[in-house]
Amino acid sequence: MRRSRRLSGAVVSISAGLLLLGTLAPASASTYNDDTGTAPAEAVPAFVDGLPVDEYVQKYDHPIGSQIQRVEGDHSTEETKEAARREPAVGPDGKQVLASVEGIDVSGHQQNVNWQNWWNQGKRFAFVKATEGTGYKNPYFTQQYNGSYNIGMIRGSYHFALPDRSSGTAQADYFVNNGGGWSGDGKTLPGALDMEYNPYGATCYGKSQASMGAWIREFHDRYHARTGRWPVIYTSTSWWNQCVGTSQNFGSTVPLWVARYSSSVGTLPHGWGFYSFWQYTSTPIDFNRWNGDYAQLQKMATG
Repeated sequence: MRRSRRLSGAVVSISAGLLLLGTLAPASASTYNDDTGTAPAEAVPAFVDGLPVDEYVQKYDHPIGSQIQRVEGDHSTEETKEAARREPAVGPDGKQVLASVEGIDVSGHQQNVNWQNWWNQGKRFAFVKATEGTGYKNPYFTQQYNGSYNIGMIRGSYHFALPDRSSGTAQADYFVNNGGGWSGDGKTLPGALDMEYNPYGATCYGKSQASMGAWIREFHDRYHARTGRWPVIYTSTSWWNQCVGTSQNFGSTVPLWVARYSSSVGTLPHGWGFYSFWQYTSTPIDFNRWNGDYAQLQKMATG
């Protein structure tokens, strides 16, 4: 099951506790055909692997969280979304801070994104899908990745893992070579490794907890060797505890991006006592919050 979640132009309410950063001026603005959330076409190929580009995306692009939603469901409501935005933020030092930061994530399913629309709604960071396995590249990556940056957002990219297709090293290289790198410009987050339910078969890709943990460790180490940063890991508590369990502990190096579509983040996956990002709904698009203030998010981007 794949989500083709087109962007909505509806205004999303932002609670008073959210850091809106209204004093930040967008670095640039684009002209759009309308206010529906869809930008004019960018230079993308008409066909990829013999398929019309959007048919190719529908067939091969699994957005982050799509398989968590398929298996665990999305139980978020307008009330849980508002509660999630109000939940007190706690910085990496364990101290409560006065504000969190709101963001979104996108994939090829969103096509060319109207970044001005989301900037106007208070979104200040974005994760953009770059790759999947060692065979898929997001045809809309350039518009999405550069567009979020140009509007003023702190941006990062992510890789949907297919651990039964190739090694963690091979997939880390494919990711870095196709948009998953990092630069210390203060506006680029380390890349994220998306670990979730298998869209093609067995939940844990036919791997034991030990072999899955070892695969993630390969990716983790190779990404660090290539970029100098440890990757963010995206997952749900249920999938991680089932498929990785206690076989590896990444809490000392890896920022956690946890998916839980509810009013609170709940129990975290094994190995982490703190989360960095929380994906709290998948409707009308994936909304995320940074667990800290804007200065701390900049610090993470800077390294």
